Amino acid sequence: MNAHPDSDSDIQEEYDDQILDARRARWTASGTGALLALAGLAAAALRLSGTAPALVPAAYAFGAVVCALAAVLGSRGRTRRALWLLIAGVMVMAWGDQFDRG
Repeated sequence: MNAHPDSDSDIQEEYDDQILDARRARWTASGTGALLALAGLAAAALRLSGTAPALVPAAYAFGAVVCALAAVLGSRGRTRRALWLLIAGVMVMAWGDQFDRG
């Protein structure tokens, strides 16, 4: 006999919560990656039209590609790898921005 008559429903509820958490993580990784990729492409286009050195828009564009890859990985459930790629993509964009400052 079951010591807890609702143990099966508790297990199902916890399982449903885990599914929701995983889905939320995928959406967050995908959305953040897409947003950062668009921001990086926009920054690359703006820097390309200005007087910045060629390395600056290239860094923004490369960072945007890395963030777009993170969005794809996030949508496929590889959220941990997506997080690391998001960090790397933003770091590349920030590194490229340092060349514009002087």
